Amino acid sequence: MSPHLKKSAVRPLASLLFAVVAAVLWAAWLGWDQHRDVHPDGSTTGPYQPWQVIGLVLTLLVPVCWGALRCDARSVVAGTSAGLTFAAFYDWSDDATGLFGVGVTLVLLGSLAATGTVAAVLGHRGQSGGPA
Repeated sequence: MSPHLKKSAVRPLASLLFAVVAAVLWAAWLGWDQHRDVHPDGSTTGPYQPWQVIGLVLTLLVPVCWGALRCDARSVVAGTSAGLTFAAFYDWSDDATGLFGVGVTLVLLGSLAATGTVAAVLGHRGQSGGPA
């Protein structure tokens, strides 16, 4: 098998792996919390607490950084963004207002921007021979 063919066969599998990791981390940090908090003034917040979202982001940094240094950056960015987008869609699709589509789109765009930036910075550092 030629090296080019071998590399092109690994990309979809790497993307799938990063998608599964992202979706599992979403479920671990955000998937279990489905209730909104009602405050004394009648306003509601949630369902997620800030620490849950921060935990998800920090936990995702580990596979994204590892993947950006060891794998094809496009697989990392595409897979992680796809996994988060799928998880958000699945988690929010029962919203009666229909606005979940806006949220899912924002998750897609935000995860593409964030993982793309991390992958680009780490990829550039790895190519320039600078400190990792």
